[in-house]
Amino acid sequence: MPARSKGTSSGSPAKKGSTSVSNSKQKKTGKKVKEALTIDDESETEYDSDALDDDSGDESKNKKKRKRKTESVKKTRSPKKKKTSDTDEEDFDLQDGQEIVGVVVKAPKTGLVPAGQISQNTFDFLMQLKDPKRNDREWFKLHDPVYRQAEKEWKDFVEVFTDLLVEVDEQIPPLPPKDVIHRIYRDTRFSNDKTPYKQNFSASFSRSGRKGIFAFFKPGNHSMIAAGAWNPAKNELDTIRSNIQRDPSRLRGLINDPVFVKYFGEPKPGARRNIFGREDELKVAPKGIPKTHESVVLLYIVVFADISSRNIDLLKCRSFTVSYGFKDTQVLSPDFKNTLAEMITIMMPFVHCLNDMMTIPPDDEDDEDEE
Repeated sequence: MPARSKGTSSGSPAKKGSTSVSNSKQKKTGKKVKEALTIDDESETEYDSDALDDDSGDESKNKKKRKRKTESVKKTRSPKKKKTSDTDEEDFDLQDGQEIVGVVVKAPKTGLVPAGQISQNTFDFLMQLKDPKRNDREWFKLHDPVYRQAEKEWKDFVEVFTDLLVEVDEQIPPLPPKDVIHRIYRDTRFSNDKTPYKQNFSASFSRSGRKGIFAFFKPGNHSMIAAGAWNPAKNELDTIRSNIQRDPSRLRGLINDPVFVKYFGEPKPGARRNIFGREDELKVAPKGIPKTHESVVLLYIVVFADISSRNIDLLKCRSFTVSYGFKDTQVLSPDFKNTLAEMITIMMPFVHCLNDMMTIPPDDEDDEDEE
């Protein structure tokens, strides 16, 4: 047992001697050993801490160098950082699989207009959607703040215009903008044009909600207001034609009114004017309607056939609508909403006539006259 203890004590000086040798080597190598200590963290653990305590000044220098170099190593290992704004230099850490696809465009802070007006900012945004390269979901997402501002401006305009419209036409209910405006997203299922967004803002007003008067605003002098019954359902169309065969005088009188003709043109078939010239207009008389007057035995049928032949132009119509266009300068003017209200007063009798002709069967009117 004493021999074992003696052997153990004799081994201890040998370790100290080896440590002093390594320490002398460290002084000879100088800076190279210090760099090895700071760069390789694992190699630091191989040295005895007592051998590094020779000079307190050297220790502080070593710590500073170690700290700076380890920080530089960490920076190279951190995820990539990219700027997401032209003006702000804020950096964001991106996770694996993430990347910057573009810069989000802020809504304009100049050129704003009060409620009830359309600004040039809105027209500029819609104009950009004419470019197929910009009319896609990625571009639209980056310009979402601009769109939201234009959309709010459009809703404010519709709200102010609805108040004027209700004063002119008592049949129009005072609905909120969300119930009358149309979505900017296109239905591309059956279209060769796959651009996802419309190039305009639009809204419809009527006694039932979204039929009757149609307001359509598109830059490039393509804005318009339209009124009437566009492509009515089969039952509604049959009722209109039945009323035309029974008595077309009310409809004839309205479309021939001088003020109506001034804005919508002469009521003559052929060219696109008044209610005629639509793409869906029939080339021949509808099924069951005689093309020309033919003599028959019963007087009632003779008169009926004669009325049908004289009103064959009306009976060929599948849509009964009129429209009036506006230039961009008119749309951007502060009093444009009042201009629209004036147009509504001209269109209103025509719309009311069609509403009656679609909803009141001819037999019911005959019964009322007899009573």
